[in-house]
Amino acid sequence: RKEYVDLHVNYVFNKSVQKPFEDFMQGFLRGCPARNWKIFSPEELQVLLQGYTTFDWHLLEKNVKYRRYEKLDQTIRNFWTVFHKLPEEKKRMFLAFLSGSDRISGYELECFGFCIEDPQVENPDESSPYASTCLLTLFLPR
Repeated sequence: RKEYVDLHVNYVFNKSVQKPFEDFMQGFLRGCPARNWKIFSPEELQVLLQGYTTFDWHLLEKNVKYRRYEKLDQTIRNFWTVFHKLPEEKKRMFLAFLSGSDRISGYELECFGFCIEDPQVENPDESSPYASTCLLTLFLPR
């Protein structure tokens, strides 16, 4: 019985997918040659491909740049007060709104930053925040 189970498991997990996997690997290595991946440790490669999955939100706040705002402006203080009270899932949703992804990839966490800018609209109470994902800028009306 053990031999039968071992053979069946080997077939299901190895033999039955061998050809599709080889085809995939051939195409993948054509676009991403294996020699280029060898410079990374497994942990670095995982971060490069998947991005960081845990964040230091206070470090993110520290790295923010401001345009037409000062760090101590009431709007900014209110923003960060509310932001830090959000559950983790909502913070990730904000990151996706800002950058187009709920992960930070290709950056050292210490280097990742974004900008909060006052869009200087006529009626800020009638405007909603919006983001430029390309520029990593949050336009936050006063």
